[in-house]
Amino acid sequence: MSNTAQLSARERILSLLDDNSFVEIGALVTKRSTDFNLQQKEIPADGVITGYGVIDGNLVYVYSQDSSSLNGTIGEMHAKKITHIYDLALKVGAPVIGLVDCAGLRLQEATDALNAFGEIYLKQSLASGVLPQITGIFGHSGGGVSVSASLSDFTFMTKQANLFVSSPNALDGNYTAKLDTSKAEFQANAGVVDFVGEDDASVLAQIRTLITILPSNNEDDASYEECTDDLNRVVPSLGIDLKDTAVALREISDDRFFVEVKADYAKEMVTGFIRLNGMTVGAVANRTEILDSNFKATEKFDSLLTSAGCYKAARFVSICDAFNIPVLTFTNITGFKATVEEEKSIAIASAKLTYTFANATVPKVNVIVGKAYGSPYVTMNSKHIGADLVFAWEGTEIGMMDSKAAAEIIYGDEIKNSKEALAVINEKAALYQELQSSPEAAAKRGYVDSIISPDTTRKHLIYAYEMLFTKRDSRPSKKHGTI
Repeated sequence: MSNTAQLSARERILSLLDDNSFVEIGALVTKRSTDFNLQQKEIPADGVITGYGVIDGNLVYVYSQDSSSLNGTIGEMHAKKITHIYDLALKVGAPVIGLVDCAGLRLQEATDALNAFGEIYLKQSLASGVLPQITGIFGHSGGGVSVSASLSDFTFMTKQANLFVSSPNALDGNYTAKLDTSKAEFQANAGVVDFVGEDDASVLAQIRTLITILPSNNEDDASYEECTDDLNRVVPSLGIDLKDTAVALREISDDRFFVEVKADYAKEMVTGFIRLNGMTVGAVANRTEILDSNFKATEKFDSLLTSAGCYKAARFVSICDAFNIPVLTFTNITGFKATVEEEKSIAIASAKLTYTFANATVPKVNVIVGKAYGSPYVTMNSKHIGADLVFAWEGTEIGMMDSKAAAEIIYGDEIKNSKEALAVINEKAALYQELQSSPEAAAKRGYVDSIISPDTTRKHLIYAYEMLFTKRDSRPSKKHGTI
């Protein structure tokens, strides 16, 4: 057992699955190579325990690497056990969960070990978008193992574990004491890890929760749980002055259920799962504040679209679309973040997010909860790129830009020659707001379907997704997009 682990490889599986449900496969499989005196070494189960079981009644396939068996290194037969699990999962349509504690390639098997990595990568690639793939990092995960983790849909990590492509000491100008790039905090801030837990038990509990949210495969019906919450419950705390949309999403969800994904990365963009009338819904929301448990702002952001926020949202929406999970957006955006660094990537990043929203065929609902200006508003799941329904809260703004700024541009000469420039600006800004920037103006043009009171958001969304439940959306025949 790894000195950073709290549970053995088998204990992790038994803690993850429902009691007495684990069935092991390939328990007697071991290495075939005899090079470098391997024939004299006992490697129980060739360093990985594989099998299947259930989580809250849901079938899952699982493998757990055993660091006490040659450090859990991946060799020929080790990989064959994992790929066999994938083959079975693809046949029956069930998620695959990998519990990782691995020192990497088995050096004694050299090219066979490289082939082993490739076989695992291939199975993960074939299963992508077909089966939910979840990886939990409990010990070491370096080099090619970290690539395997990133091929998963969701990655979990304990605070004691290590995840890296190149070790901290191998990075130019860096060393572990200066910055431990292998730790969970760094990887979560970089967006590599979706969830971080204090210890093994915490991560395993989070994985169990996620399994109950997700469908078993891409052809499964949406994931449901019986709703005990009032479908018509109003939420008086909602309003355009609520800047932490994570709080808003929690408030509208059944029994305030909310699982935030990549919570430590690109915090100005919230992604996570809620439930509405028992149905799992993937939510994406712009955020300008983070509130603590006392509803005090701990961090503030501009209402701007960033490259990191786009990448975060695009990946999440892509996963939702692959597994037929409806998508909800809360839009409050006024522009693109304007820095030299952002200029290097923001066009590509926003293009990816635009494409992902436009390409998604699941039910898509957008709620404008603040300001919705310019191209970033279009990108955020607007009616213009295919949202099925768009709601706007009372008092929101929708348009090209701030009404005052627009008035100054349109009536520049008139304002310049006016003795009462400020009064003219205000008059023209009010006119522009009424004609072009109000939710009523957008609704008259068909870009907003309904203007709603914020406290009624929950019931409007429940009715919307019930109506869209049987949505079918055909697209031009193609192999895949290129964005």
